[in-house]
Amino acid sequence: MRDVRSDPELQELVRRFVTPDRRYLRLGGSVLRLNPVERSAFVRNLAQAAYEITPAELGILLEGGWRERKTAAWLVAVAHRTEFRDLIGRLLLASGGPYAGAAYCVALAKFGSPADAELLCAYLDHYLSRPDLDYDQAVVLGTLLYLDEILGSAYATRFLAPGGPWDRWLEVRAVAALDPHYCRQFIQQLRAFADETAEAVASLDCGSRS
Repeated sequence: MRDVRSDPELQELVRRFVTPDRRYLRLGGSVLRLNPVERSAFVRNLAQAAYEITPAELGILLEGGWRERKTAAWLVAVAHRTEFRDLIGRLLLASGGPYAGAAYCVALAKFGSPADAELLCAYLDHYLSRPDLDYDQAVVLGTLLYLDEILGSAYATRFLAPGGPWDRWLEVRAVAALDPHYCRQFIQQLRAFADETAEAVASLDCGSRS
């Protein structure tokens, strides 16, 4: 992991893409609570960042801490950079820190293919066998439910079957977990925001060619 405190190149990318308008904090549920004026400005600025950032710069951010990886995952989603799919899947599975898991889920939901569903399944196969770890299980399962809906697939069925992996994971927990169906709606809303921002990126691209 690259440390922003001792990495001038990463520091510059953080200044340009991560911290403007507290972007790394807003990316997530906070964007759904913006008023129309705030939302329009945030979409415009995020679209500009997704348009400007290069694949090499995204790779550097994805080597950083949680705020860099969270922001980069959103920029990957908005710009639909499917070449980062496998890396996003590895970062999700590694769960190397807090706060970025939902952003990885947004990217995989935005890509929206069976390959993305398989990455989510790999995560659930691993972490639903670890009731001692409360990571992103519910959000990942919610994302898988969302992909099932748009793909017409049934990847989530085996996890949600009575007495299956999800039920067994819940049984031994000391505290309640989020409802995966609530998480599906949450991811759907975030995916819609990513789509809205992607449309703004497309308009920037068209404008550059006119």
